[in-house]
Parts: sequence; structure tokens; C-alpha cells
Amino acid sequence: MAKSKPEVSIQSYGIYSTWDSKSKALPQIEQFTTNVTAKLDVEFGLIVNIKKAKGEKLHFCIYHPDIPNEEGEVMAPFDGVEYVKDNDWHFYLGDTLWEPIENKLGDWRMTLTLNNKVIADKTFNIALEQQGSENEFWRKRGY
Repeated sequence: MAKSKPEVSIQSYGIYSTWDSKSKALPQIEQFTTNVTAKLDVEFGLIVNIKKAKGEKLHFCIYHPDIPNEEGEVMAPFDGVEYVKDNDWHFYLGDTLWEPIENKLGDWRMTLTLNNKVIADKTFNIALEQQGSENEFWRKRGY
């Protein structure tokens, strides 16, 4: 009997409530977006649902902009492997910002790979909050 193909869907992406890695509960979506204002401890990422893939290896990778480590060398992408825990599984891949904020600006790309196939790929643009003009202020309010 042929093995059924995994079904993958991105459930949400953007800014989330704070995630507790020790809890089974996933963070809650607060705003769907790929543009994230650089603030300390802002939580951003994506949640995928994977069906029919129990026991398969899920590779994840977060490509940071050129963030230096304590020795001044550019940090390697953060990657790892997680095994799909059941046949209807939700997985959160995300990150947060830490001090100093200024060197965290730019594109953060998050990818998930299952069976050597990219199943999710999102890029988040991290930028300082922009000071809008007076016209933009009123335009946002419908004037």
C-alpha cells in the first residue's frame, strides 16, 4: 500500500503573543503581517498544520540578517530537526528580538522542509517604527 502524501497548510503568520517553549500551547496570533516593528521581545513567526506525516523529520531554519555574536562574528542561521508528533500536528516556528535592537533590522527568513521539500517559506521584514506624516495620521483614520 502506498504511503499517503503529507498535507501541509500555513495556519497563520505574523506577530504572536509570548510563547512559552515549556508549554504545549502555541502562541496566539495578534496580527497577520510580514512587516514587524522592531521592539524588544516582539514574537513573530508562523504556525503550520501537517497531516499524514507522523514520525517524519521536519527541518526548520531561521536565517537572520547579519547579526554579530559576542565575538563580532556573524551568527549562523538557527536550524534544527523536529519529528512530526501525530497525524494532525500544529508546529510553531518563531523568534523574538533582543538587545541591541539596531543590529536585528532587516529580513528574517523562516523555512520548513519535509522530505527534502520546502513546505513553508516566509520572510519577515524587521524595521524601526517610522514616524508618519500628519497626512498619514489622518488617512489612517478615514480622512
